[in-house]
Amino acid sequence: MKFDLQHTSGGSKARAGLIHTDHGTIETPVFMPVGTVGSVKGIHFRDLKADVKARIILGNTYHLYLRPGTEVLEMAGGLHRFNGWDKPILTDSGGFQVFSLGDIRKLTEEGARFQSHIDGSRHLFTPENVMDIQRSIGADIIMAFDECTPGDADYDYAKKSLELTQRWLERCVDRFSSTSPKYGYSQSLFPIVQGCVYPDLREKAAEHVVRLGADGYAIGGLSVGEKEEDMYAMIEVVNNILPLDRPRYLMGVGTPVNILEGIDRGIDMFDCVMPTRNGRNGMLFTKNGIINIKNNKWATDFSPIDPEGDSFVDQEYSKAYLRHLFKAGEMLGPMIGSLHNLAFYLWLVDEARRQILAGTFSSWKAEMVIRLKKRL
Repeated sequence: MKFDLQHTSGGSKARAGLIHTDHGTIETPVFMPVGTVGSVKGIHFRDLKADVKARIILGNTYHLYLRPGTEVLEMAGGLHRFNGWDKPILTDSGGFQVFSLGDIRKLTEEGARFQSHIDGSRHLFTPENVMDIQRSIGADIIMAFDECTPGDADYDYAKKSLELTQRWLERCVDRFSSTSPKYGYSQSLFPIVQGCVYPDLREKAAEHVVRLGADGYAIGGLSVGEKEEDMYAMIEVVNNILPLDRPRYLMGVGTPVNILEGIDRGIDMFDCVMPTRNGRNGMLFTKNGIINIKNNKWATDFSPIDPEGDSFVDQEYSKAYLRHLFKAGEMLGPMIGSLHNLAFYLWLVDEARRQILAGTFSSWKAEMVIRLKKRL
């Protein structure tokens, strides 16, 4: 994998770049639709390519390991051949999912023991087998196994958690370096910077990962309960240390405003379930603010979902019709809502890129943040 930094924005740390992988080139900033089990919920890949214009999607190691399993994926020739997506894929290591299991998981020096949320069966994730699983999945970019520290963790817990993550990272790197891709194309390992909301821990974590000389770096453990201002502060702390010539991935973030604030602070890559999850429940993001399509005020509004939107669903369907679908319990409603939101998110990062290249990002971002926060 190679990263070309094309342009930086005057007045901010916003960047435009290109990530070159064996499955294609990714223009940054980029938003990655979440395809947890090998699919983006309710969305055809043809629509992801044609309407959303997605350039990379995300899969999840925890879920793909449990179902369909590595044996099936290897028989298929990897996730790309299994699901038919011919562009780049990134896999999360499963650390966040294990963190989310709460009482049905236990962390030790060895790794994480957990019970499947599907059938209660018991499993063990170690830094080594998580690398092996991601080799079997075959994503272009894979994540190191880490502990996702809660946003409200006290300092002592966060320090011990980071130290465990760092020891696990060394084992991930050793295993990754001693194994080879299975399907004839290269894979890149991104370490994850943890440290909760404590600047000295974040600095320590960033300095540690930089010494590894990775193809790119991820920032984890944010948008997990901490205040927004703490999230932004930690991004700044970390990005002051991460090298300029490598992509930076902010994991699991976030709202449209969070994404613009992240870009402003030098983030290149984003993912989040928000556009599809909120879209399935009737919350739509538009260029002029947020719509709850279930509200009565849209019952006789026959204007497009987003009159300024660029996707076909924005022009094809009215607010009144989409509200009707939700109220009727028609599955097409959540599908349209998800597709609209994903198209909006991809438009947002693409427009940010255009503004960066034009040298107008800061003024554009200031105006957009005000618009995006409005409830319509």
